[in-house]
Amino acid sequence: MDFLALDFETATPQPDSPCELGIAVVRDGSVREVRNWLIKPRQWPCFSPWNVAVHGITPDDVAEAPCWEEIWAEVAAMLEGSTVVAHNAAFDMAVLRSTLASHGLAHPRFSYFCSVSMARRVWPGRASYGLGPMCAYHGISLRHHRAGHDAEATAELVLRAGGRDATIGIDRFLQDTRVKLGAFYPGGHRTPGGKVTPV
Repeated sequence: MDFLALDFETATPQPDSPCELGIAVVRDGSVREVRNWLIKPRQWPCFSPWNVAVHGITPDDVAEAPCWEEIWAEVAAMLEGSTVVAHNAAFDMAVLRSTLASHGLAHPRFSYFCSVSMARRVWPGRASYGLGPMCAYHGISLRHHRAGHDAEATAELVLRAGGRDATIGIDRFLQDTRVKLGAFYPGGHRTPGGKVTPV
């Protein structure tokens, strides 16, 4: 099973204010690499106290960090042609979509799914499908609300759902679990529910 797990943390309630991005790379059913970027958002140094209370990232932490434009080529190359998962994907994909729009950058081409929707299908009847409770249920280590840690935990959750079968492809897994895919493409975006938004 090959896929990427992605997580954003934001500086403010505005979706185009990413201050951290984490991507976990899964190859042959194992997490092979976790990448983490602190990002100096265009709103710097104006961080929301509520957001800081959630993730602990302060304006000082990102004062010398690269801006979005400086990391995007590397990130885009990872995303291009991949299958990507995020826990509560609507949030993370809104951050990506809004940040690309505010910086005048084109969409890469990739498909994505939500691990919350996946978990509801694979483990019905749970009291909560938040990342924290799901990781606790499966014994997955989690330092919550830091992007690299959340991305890795999300990847591990998907691997648990797939039974850690390295031979099953991600497409077959999604077909078997009836999890719907959304997509980014150069001309726009399609949600897993089928809503299409042009760029």
